[in-house]
Amino acid sequence: MTPTIREWPADERPRERLVALQPRALAARELLAILLGSGVGGRSSIDVAADLLARYEGSLRRLGRADPGELLAVTGIGPARAAAVAAAFELGRRMAGERARVSTRIAGPRDVFRRLGDKLRDRRQEEFWVIYLDTQNRILLERCLTVGLLNSSLVHPREVFGPAMTHGAASLILAHNHPSGDPEPSPEDLAVTVQLMESGCLLGIPVRDHVILGDSAYVSLAERGCRSRKA
Repeated sequence: MTPTIREWPADERPRERLVALQPRALAARELLAILLGSGVGGRSSIDVAADLLARYEGSLRRLGRADPGELLAVTGIGPARAAAVAAAFELGRRMAGERARVSTRIAGPRDVFRRLGDKLRDRRQEEFWVIYLDTQNRILLERCLTVGLLNSSLVHPREVFGPAMTHGAASLILAHNHPSGDPEPSPEDLAVTVQLMESGCLLGIPVRDHVILGDSAYVSLAERGCRSRKA
C-alpha cells in the first residue's frame, strides 16, 4: 500500500518543507498539494496536484485561467477543492494588482499597464475599465464598466461620464484587455474610442487615452494618433 504523506519523512512533506525552507523553495505541485490538503482513493495530494498540473501541460497560467467547473474533471478534485484553487489564483492576481499601485498618479499609458495589466492579463473575456483623474492626474476612481466584446452598443457615454461628473473628474482614461494577448486595436476599439472622445469634448471631460492591454505589451491609442473629430 502506498504510504500517505503523513508517513513520509518529515523533511519530505510539503507543509514541513514550506515552513523550513520558505514557499519559494517548493515545486508547484507541492504548493498545490498543500492547497488541496489531502489525497483521495489511495493517492496522495501530491499525485492529485501533479494530475491537475498535467491537465494544463504544467502551466500555472493555464490552470489559473480555468473555470472551477473544469477542474472537476481531475480525479480527486471536488467542488470544495476546485473553489480553493480558483480562490488562490484570484488572490494572486489581486496581490499582483496591489503591487502595481505604488503611485496613484497616471503619467502615461505605461502606468495604466502597470496598474491593470496583471489584473486583466488572464481574463477570458474583455473587460472595459475607466480610470477617472483629477487635475493633477491622480486617480479619483477606477471602475470596470462592462464585460464582453467591446462595441458602441455595449459602452454608452452616459455610463462612462456619469461617474466622472459625480466625482468631479477632470479627465479620464479608458482601458480594456484583449484575451488573445495581442493588444492591436480592432475597428470597434477605434470606433468606441472616437465616440467617447467626442462625448468628452462636448462635456469638457477629455478622454486622455485608451490603452489596450495584451499579455506582455500594450497599445496606446493616443500615441497612435487617435483623436476626436471635434477636438
